[in-house]
Amino acid sequence: MRFDEAASRREWFEQRLAPLMDRLYGTALRLTRNSADAEDIVAEAVTKAWTQLDRLRDAQHFEGWLFHILTNTFISEWRKRRCRPSSGGDDATEPSELDSASFALFQQLHQPFLLWWGSLEEQFFNGLLQEDLQRALDALPDAYRVTIVLVEVQGYTYEEVASLLGIPLGTVRSRLNRARCRLQQALWEQAREAGVVSGTGGAQE
Repeated sequence: MRFDEAASRREWFEQRLAPLMDRLYGTALRLTRNSADAEDIVAEAVTKAWTQLDRLRDAQHFEGWLFHILTNTFISEWRKRRCRPSSGGDDATEPSELDSASFALFQQLHQPFLLWWGSLEEQFFNGLLQEDLQRALDALPDAYRVTIVLVEVQGYTYEEVASLLGIPLGTVRSRLNRARCRLQQALWEQAREAGVVSGTGGAQE
């Protein structure tokens, strides 16, 4: 893309950037779990997008291009943190066994992590506050959270996530399954505490 004047270039960029800022920050916040880090990631991504604007071949792809820069910016920082010693060992630990009867309702997970069915359960999950869902997501170990955000929120394929994170495809699938299990467990516990479902897996009458 070419611009006749610096002013028109800046105006074009700012007009297309402004409507995306809230979503950029929201995505960065899901990835980082920290408002200051999210702001830093967004600021760095916007700076990169501005300085690399000439590389954008098609203006229609600006949004996807910008979010790709945001993701790569986060991944770059996240990889640096992965190199630091860690005592978590999340990937080596299998998630706790879940009661298959209790979780029969949680067989399909949809963005943004809401599960839909009838009657009392539907009423409960319709009433969940966004911050409750965000807390469940934030509680995931970093490796699981990053994977599920990239796949379920940003729409990357398993293969793309494997390439971005530098991990085998099987690891992506494993992390995604474990992330879903933990999210399902958190949602189930909220439903049980609210009296929507019984401790044995059935909905209360």
